[in-house]
Amino acid sequence: MPVQLKRIYDEKSLSDGQRILVDRLWPRGMSKASAGVDRWMKEIAPSAELRNWFGHKPERWEEFQKRYRAELRQNPALEELKAMAQQGMVTLLYAAKDQTHNHALVLQDMLRDR
Repeated sequence: MPVQLKRIYDEKSLSDGQRILVDRLWPRGMSKASAGVDRWMKEIAPSAELRNWFGHKPERWEEFQKRYRAELRQNPALEELKAMAQQGMVTLLYAAKDQTHNHALVLQDMLRDR
């Protein structure tokens, strides 16, 4: 399943395919015109409670992944995103600075696991 990750602040490219923002909040300092987002799926992002609890603290990463996966299993937007990925390249866009501890990685894994 062709799913790649990219920070929304990175250059867009023709190879991105469908560009889907998967953050609940619009990225700071990014205009909608310059973002090049095809779809904003804020409903697939972690709940506000989970996002606030995690706070991008690496020591909470393992538990965050478990909790977010549990949320995703109950989220109908996951099936919708999976269907989009089956049609062609999908790039999941996120704003987090930490590229090794963010929800888009978990989401990408969930899409590939199914």
